[in-house]
Amino acid sequence: MPRPVTLFTGQWADLSIEALLPRVKEMGYDGVELACWGDHFDVDQASKKTYLKEKWDMLMDHGLTCYSISSHLVGQAICDNIDERHKAILPEDVWGDGDPEGVRKRAAKKMIATGKAARKFFDLKPGRGKTDDFPAVVNGFTGSSIWHALYAFPPTNQEFLDKGFQDFGKRFGPILDAFDKVNVNFALEVHPTEIAFDLASAARAIDAVKGHKRFGFNYDPSHLGYQGVDYVKFIRDFADRIYHVHMKDVWWGHGDGSVGVFGGHTDFGDARRYWDFRSLGHGDINFEEIIVALNDIAYAGPLSVEWEDIRMERFFGAREAAEFVRAVDFPSNTLAFDAAFDKENQ
Repeated sequence: MPRPVTLFTGQWADLSIEALLPRVKEMGYDGVELACWGDHFDVDQASKKTYLKEKWDMLMDHGLTCYSISSHLVGQAICDNIDERHKAILPEDVWGDGDPEGVRKRAAKKMIATGKAARKFFDLKPGRGKTDDFPAVVNGFTGSSIWHALYAFPPTNQEFLDKGFQDFGKRFGPILDAFDKVNVNFALEVHPTEIAFDLASAARAIDAVKGHKRFGFNYDPSHLGYQGVDYVKFIRDFADRIYHVHMKDVWWGHGDGSVGVFGGHTDFGDARRYWDFRSLGHGDINFEEIIVALNDIAYAGPLSVEWEDIRMERFFGAREAAEFVRAVDFPSNTLAFDAAFDKENQ
């Protein structure tokens, strides 16, 4: 059974969900990963059963489904050192008066509400049996109070970094407990600027929340490859915590030598850059090895295209990306390849 192919709507939130969904179906997707911004999924409206039912009706009318919702923008504010950039990405009720600690607390409260909304939403999923008891998934970011200390000068010791992970654990512990009460998993997209951005920091983040079962990952190789991180090893090392998968490509090592991995304060699309996100199949990620690893860990969830490519028209790119994912995905083998030679199995 092939894995469903979905489109993350975060990069399409300038379009209304009503305008986007027919295009999603036309481009060849099975469903969507709904972003909690724009009008794609309104957490505050999710207390109304009519709102959630209308959302499912709209999806069904276009032959689409949904497996997760995503709260990256609010999540970013939970642990971050807040500045004026956050105002542009946050709902007004989270930003409030802009007082940093107030923003962080309101963001945490909104994330808890998002978990509850996800549970209500997926409980209404058409075709769901009364005996079904599956975890809902909220993908997102965490922010980080120590990202600014990535490069260790002024000198940064482990005690300083420990405080950052402790801060994350203190802020996300209650969120994960609240998610547990409603059978929801939080899937962090491991990513620069988050508390976890590679394998070592991901392991440390798990320790910071004391191995909480509701904390896992929205696997996205594009944020690992250009750093030099083994993105296939990530799947195997965190096999039991891969709650969702983003399919996104990245191209690296092809700049003119004037900009390094840190980006040189250049914009995406600048020809001098060492790396840039690319439409699926146009970058350097080895997706065949990713599928092999996902099969090895028995991941059966969606493959969600997060489409980003500054140089390509997005509808063309997203259509091509759906075709690429279907071509690269393959089911796991259930029979040893040399079983035909075993007389006991004949």
